Amino acid sequence: MLDNRKSLNLKHTLNKFYREYDFNEKLRNDPLEFPHRYSRPEDIEVAGFIASCFAYGKINLFKPVIEKILKPGGRHPARFFAGFNVKRDKKYLKDISYRFNKEKDILCLAYMTGQALKTWGSLKALFYNYYGPEQEDTCKALRGFMDFFLGIDTSAVYGKNIRPSGLKQLFPHPVKGSACKRMNLFLRWMVRTRDIDLGIWDKVPASKLIIPLDTHIAKISKCLGLTKRASSDWKTAREITLSLKRLDPGDPLKYDFALCHHGMSGLCKGRKSATCATCALAG
Repeated sequence: MLDNRKSLNLKHTLNKFYREYDFNEKLRNDPLEFPHRYSRPEDIEVAGFIASCFAYGKINLFKPVIEKILKPGGRHPARFFAGFNVKRDKKYLKDISYRFNKEKDILCLAYMTGQALKTWGSLKALFYNYYGPEQEDTCKALRGFMDFFLGIDTSAVYGKNIRPSGLKQLFPHPVKGSACKRMNLFLRWMVRTRDIDLGIWDKVPASKLIIPLDTHIAKISKCLGLTKRASSDWKTAREITLSLKRLDPGDPLKYDFALCHHGMSGLCKGRKSATCATCALAG
């Protein structure tokens, strides 16, 4: 892990990247674009939730899928999903699939989102039901959030109460070891009030968020000494977040942008190599 001198050097470097980061350009090539299209909080969170569920792989492949799923809702997707009826509305999602997620899995996601809205009124209310200010981070609340969805009877979609792998892939769980990258991304969008994040869930402080961890960020974080762990799981995500809290206790995820951009560039190999000498983040 980082000593004080290395922490100060890394903080200086990451803050420079943060100040110079082109957030508007980021938004044009990010699934966060979808919730930004709406003005009402209930629509923003539903669009963000759907967009985050499919935010894996290449954006040019998953973006058209998100477009198709949100299209039937028009300007008010929350209203559409809250009133979702499988028999009546399945025609809107016909022939939509994406990688691991088959047509019926996507239909079930729409149905489950509707059930959550009917039960709680909003996704925020559902998440808040499991969140308390005494909690160290969002793990417990996210666990309850996921458990609610996974506890919904899926017979209306599949004909029996089952959860195929393509459906479970949409609902990662921290207890099962997943880094929950897409759900942590969704929470970042909903909670942070700075930059391009939307900040409509005001009861959760940004300091409680866990970094959306993928293989790119895992590699660069290990090289920078933010973690010693090799696996891209929840424990690693939490360890990296705790390291970033040493740099900014109130908003550790502000560094997510720089780490993600640098990681996706492909320059970092996750081990000592010839490129380390020219790494901008290594100082």
